[in-house]
Amino acid sequence: MAEFSEFWWIGMMLAAFAGGAFGAAIGALPAFIFTGFMVILGEGLRVLSGDLSGFAGYDPELLSSATITSQIAFGPVFGPHISFAAGAAASAYAAKRGYMKTGFPYHESKNIGYALGPKPDVLFVGGLFGILGFGITTLSSTFSLPWDPIAVAVVLSAFAHRLFLGYPLIGSAPKGFLNMKPFEELEKREGNSERLLIEPWLGHQYKWGDVSMLGLVVGILAAFITYQTGSAFLPFGISAASLFFLNLGVQKFPVTHHISLVGSTAVLAVSGGSFEEYSLALVLIIGALFGIISALLGELTQRIFYSHGDTHLDPPAFAIVLSTFLIVLLYWSGLISDTSWIPVPF
Repeated sequence: MAEFSEFWWIGMMLAAFAGGAFGAAIGALPAFIFTGFMVILGEGLRVLSGDLSGFAGYDPELLSSATITSQIAFGPVFGPHISFAAGAAASAYAAKRGYMKTGFPYHESKNIGYALGPKPDVLFVGGLFGILGFGITTLSSTFSLPWDPIAVAVVLSAFAHRLFLGYPLIGSAPKGFLNMKPFEELEKREGNSERLLIEPWLGHQYKWGDVSMLGLVVGILAAFITYQTGSAFLPFGISAASLFFLNLGVQKFPVTHHISLVGSTAVLAVSGGSFEEYSLALVLIIGALFGIISALLGELTQRIFYSHGDTHLDPPAFAIVLSTFLIVLLYWSGLISDTSWIPVPF
């Protein structure tokens, strides 16, 4: 068994290295979009398997979603902790080496939609950060730490690439971390006329009222999908796949996966996984509430950790970590009966 375990670890690290390198080659954002497609496929098969369960001769294993969702979408191929996080690290490395001359309006290392291609050193860096993401997620899951183990790996991997590649860990904020006025006035950085003083994660999605309304709407829709399907991850998959349009350059396209994942998870956690005693209206209200919370946490973290920094530190991942931890705190306090898929250490 020990020998099997050792070979398993070697195999998974090799797969994580390859997944991270592939994420670097195609770009962090395109890799994450593939995550969304794979989640839709895996969770769609899971829902379909339930719909077909009453048919004679039906074999549920033929439509099993376990491998697609857990091992492909959230595993070493397209798991965000591996492919997306490694792609972001590779962009930071490539920008440092002067490989990226794309005309991106912010620091080039924040250009996560850019495919870096098959440059060996870039792929090697991506592979190393793929292993790092796998390691962080595995440790978090092994000890059942009370948050999304994949999202926390995305966040810690970003801090790691800033630290190891010589970027500021947070960045300076001479006019305050939460102040977005310099962006609205297009104020430049002192001594650097090419960069804005503040570079918000999304120039069309940063005002508190706008973000709150988006959280309400997407939280309701995520809760409705989960109410109908029982899936915590299908709304997340739809949101992630929708970023295909953002990557194509569609103006003002919203980013919502942190809202949909938290909204859908919250309704399952509050209800204990069964909606028999919960009306549709109540489920949608719960989804809306947690959608707003996660949307606001995403905006808060982007203002502190993204807009003043030089590399991509993912606000949605940070929001998911904080929101899932909040759900666990509510569970520990006895206010809700379950945590759905979120680990609980005791």
